[in-house]
Amino acid sequence: MSVFSTPAILLRRLDYGDFDFILTFLSLQRGKISLIAKSAKKSKKRFAGVLELFSLIDIVASTGRRRGLPVLQEAALKSPYSTIRSDIQKTAYASYWCELLHNWLEENQEQPQLYYLLKYALGQLDSGAASAAELSVLFQMRLLYLSGHRPNLQQCVRCRKILETIEAHQVVFDISKGSILCHDCTSGSGGRIRLSKGTIKHLIWFESGDLRKASRVRLGAQALKESIEMFEAFVPYVLGIQPRSLKFLKQIR
Repeated sequence: MSVFSTPAILLRRLDYGDFDFILTFLSLQRGKISLIAKSAKKSKKRFAGVLELFSLIDIVASTGRRRGLPVLQEAALKSPYSTIRSDIQKTAYASYWCELLHNWLEENQEQPQLYYLLKYALGQLDSGAASAAELSVLFQMRLLYLSGHRPNLQQCVRCRKILETIEAHQVVFDISKGSILCHDCTSGSGGRIRLSKGTIKHLIWFESGDLRKASRVRLGAQALKESIEMFEAFVPYVLGIQPRSLKFLKQIR
């Protein structure tokens, strides 16, 4: 038997039998991992009040010689992010982010940058330091960048005209191409979403660099609306599925 420990954020919790949970975490050292927490439902000492969604937890788990999920042995709560779970809209946003990561990531592939991104976004959401919608734009832009699916927002994918030389105030974002198109090149494009040049400049600022500085950027009403429409169409397209949590988020927003 081998034992490992790591800080981790709880992405998903499923009932398993009468007393157990199947837990999926995004961990610092091991990326996405799934564990079984035996007798967790009736535990009053080891796991009581610890295994809540979105919580940041120090976990200790063991793996045996036989095939099967690692077993959660210990769990120490570091940050409960309880304010998120007391607010339905914050819960919806956090659920969307966690579902994206759950579906996007392979098991046991170390992803420290995505771990820190989710940790930062949940912390800001919990504290109310930034609006949930703006945080979601930042989160999705960074997720695309870190996963190698960054949208092309700097030049037209067809004629290669760079954004600064495009005269129109707005350009088209083609979802299937993951790129902007200038006015002269929009014929025959699909999944069109219009983005103002000001919105694009904000998104490029969000793409990389210091998270704290990026989160202090405030989007105007138009930029926020355009960004949300773009990401909530493009990210599921790249992922290849429509997240259930996104449907719920749209209903309550």
